[in-house]
Parts: sequence; structure tokens; C-alpha cells
Amino acid sequence: MKTTKKLTILHNNDLHGDFLEERIGKIDVGGVSMLSGYISKVREEEENVIYVIAGDMFRGSVIDSEFKGISTIEIMNMLSPDVVTIGNHELDYGIAHLLFIEKCAQFPIINANLYIKTNGSRLFQPHHIIEMDDMKILFIGIITDEILAAAKAEGLVGTFIDTAEAAKEVGKICNAYNAIDIDFTVLLTHIGIEEDIELARLLKPEWGVDLIIGGHSHTFMEQPIIENNIVIAQAGEGTDNIGRFDIIVDTDDNCIDSYTWSFEPINNETASRDMQLEEVINKYKDITDRKYQRILTRFNQQLEHPQRNMETPLGSLFTDIFRNSLGLDIMFLGSGSIRGQKLGPIVEYGTLVQIFPYDDEIHKVKVNGLQLKTMLMHMLRDDAFLGITEYYQLSEGLRLTYSKEDKEIKSLTYNDNDVLDTHFYTIGLQNFHYLNIEEFLNVPLEAVQANQKPMILSTSAQDILVEYLTSHHRLKFTHEPRIIII
Repeated sequence: MKTTKKLTILHNNDLHGDFLEERIGKIDVGGVSMLSGYISKVREEEENVIYVIAGDMFRGSVIDSEFKGISTIEIMNMLSPDVVTIGNHELDYGIAHLLFIEKCAQFPIINANLYIKTNGSRLFQPHHIIEMDDMKILFIGIITDEILAAAKAEGLVGTFIDTAEAAKEVGKICNAYNAIDIDFTVLLTHIGIEEDIELARLLKPEWGVDLIIGGHSHTFMEQPIIENNIVIAQAGEGTDNIGRFDIIVDTDDNCIDSYTWSFEPINNETASRDMQLEEVINKYKDITDRKYQRILTRFNQQLEHPQRNMETPLGSLFTDIFRNSLGLDIMFLGSGSIRGQKLGPIVEYGTLVQIFPYDDEIHKVKVNGLQLKTMLMHMLRDDAFLGITEYYQLSEGLRLTYSKEDKEIKSLTYNDNDVLDTHFYTIGLQNFHYLNIEEFLNVPLEAVQANQKPMILSTSAQDILVEYLTSHHRLKFTHEPRIIII
């Protein structure tokens, strides 16, 4: 007769500083206070409970941005995850700051494939083994090159690996530790659901990986995906929900005997509040409220940014502000830099910083018309319409008609004149996109530098937005399409 044991795994991903609850109808929803209450309740009800976070604790709130993640780590310490892996936004404040933050964490942060180039040393522990009820559960943290574009500013950090190399790294760790009778193996990843599926396909059954808990793509699921006999799950984003596995582990064959998974809502009907954690959150909130609760302007209407892979009114406003303030021909603004779906009509400073948290430099580059067409064609490739690649908001003056069927630009004008291959245009790019211009826009940085030496026009993107909005009261903005897809 086989031996089995019960294991409960709770998981979140992409919390993005979603610390505060919100009122929806008559119900209080989300926030780390009730999330903590739910986790504590499950820990009291079940014997073997593990809580994990699959990356991106940082960014998305003024509480996180104001204190550069230090507030987040204090809050996470009270939430007490058993193990966490890093996401791309953990690197937003720099590698050195992340290593400092790790020292503040009272929980293990794992990653198997971030290295120091000079000596090949890993930056983090690659794995963590949790022992409970005579079971050994192995966790391995994975992030890949495609997600870590932000780290290109860190010259000493590499080597970031693709999904195939990630699979090999998992194999090395599993081979090294399976000999100590690992009962259950979990990959904590932050690579997106499609890459999770691809990673599962590449794993050998002998390595014994049972479960992939992922993040990055903010995927909401009705049920987990099973690929290569490996169960894959995500829990959307934020603190409004949590994923829950109740697993019967076959400790003879070291595998899943059976499981159930649910997507549990976090609200005042499912969880009580953690009042000590609320005190910590309110300490930070009081400080940020005093600084950020001031009105910058009022729009004539609410402006929306419903999804990243389309032109939006809010994106158009922001690009126009950057273009006009900096004297550029064109502004390319990464759609993912806008972290909310609507702004206005009353615009507070704190709301603006929350929806546009990236206070980075704006670079000016010069490209010719042929390079501009190459950039736009790359932006509008098929992956753009699937939402799995970088997409850009474009400033006024540029007009583009693109055929999805023919995969070609039918017309491209600037200020009502055809864009000529040999004519030059100045373009604004945020630092992140400037550093990754070849990957994101298919134009080598060296080719752009040959046209004219790039320069930093502003060290603060937020300063530009705040100054413009403050000086334009009762702002009237009418969105005119810049991109027509046929």
C-alpha cells in the first residue's frame, strides 16, 4: 500500500505593491491585511501549508516607489511567505539595491540563473528545501533573458538564459538533490504562461518536477494546465485572489497522487484582517498621503488605457506631453510603462505616480525614415496582437496605416508629409527601451549612434508629466488615432 501525505500550497504572483483594499459594492476586496488573514486561516486549518510568491512584489504603488521597495519587504516579512522568487520588477531599483533588499528579507529569495559575469557566482540561492511532516519539498527559482531586459544597465551581471538553458539548469539541480529523497519538486518561475508551458515540455521526467507556479503574464485560470505530466498554475495579479493547491503526495514514488486547485477570492467575507499588518501599512500610507494627495489638474473626461497592445487615449496624451515638452519629432512610449487602465477626470499626484511609476531618463535618438519604418514594422508584428511583445504609444504628427493581412505599412506620414527613407527624425525613448532598442525595435544601437550621438533630455519622466499637468488646468484632450490597423 502506497504512502501519501497532504500538502497545501498557496500562491500569489505579480503583487505589484497592491497593499490596500478597495470597496466594490458592499464588499472590501483585496489588500495584504485580508490576504494575511486568509493565509493565517488556512495555516490554522491545515497541517502542511506552504505560501509562495512567484515574482514581482515590487512596483505599482506609491508606497513601494516612495521607499524603493524597503516598505514592501517589511510588509512581506509580516506576510511571511515560505519562499519567493524574483520577477523582472525586483530589478527596477538596480541589482545592488535588490541585494540590499534581500538582506532585509526574513524569507528565502531564490533564483538559479542570475550570475556575476566576472566569476560566475550566483547572486541568489538557486533553490530552497522545505522539510515538513517527514517530507522534503524542493523549490527552484527561474527567470529568463527575455524578462530581464532591465538588467542590461548592470554591466557586471549576467548570464541570463533562455528557456532551453533554464531547463538544463533545473536538471542540474534536480540531479544533485534527488539523491536525498526529495518527495516533491516545484519550480517558481517568472517567465509567463507560454514559456512555462515550453519549459515543462523540455523537462525530463527523471528530474521529478511536479509543479510549476509562475508569474509575469498575469494569467487568470479556471484550472491549471498540464504539460508533460507537470501541473502549471498562475494566480492572476494583485491581492484580490490567491491560488490554492490541495495535493495528495505519493511519498513512495515522489509524485502527485491527486490534487485540487482553486482560485480563492480575498475579501471581508472570506478572510479576517491582520490588524498588526494594517498598522504597518497605515504607517507608510500616512507618509505618502501627505506627499501625494494634491490635485495636479482636471481632465475634461476620464482617459483610458484598457490594454497594452493597442493605441489608447491616455497613452496618446502622455506621448504628446513628452514630445511637446522636449521638442522631439516623435515620442515612443512603452505601453507597459502605464500601469493602470484609467486616469481622471481629477488627477492627483499620487494617482499619477501610481499609474506611471517609472521615473527614468528620456533619451533622444536620431533615426532615418527607413529605420523608423523598421521600428514600426517590428512593433506591429504578429506577436503584438497577441500581447506578448513590447508595444508603443505614438505621439501626434505621426500617422500610420498597417495591413495585418499583408504585413506591411500602407502609408506613413509625419506632419502630413510622407516619411522618406533618407530623412531624419528625432525620437524620444525611456531608458529601459533605449537600452533594449535592438530587441524591442529591431534597430541596432550602434546604427542609431552612427546617425547622431544620443543624449539624455531629461533625468525624470515624472517631472515632465507633473510640470505639464500642473500648468494645464482643466485639460481638454481629444484623442486622434495615430495607428490604423486594416
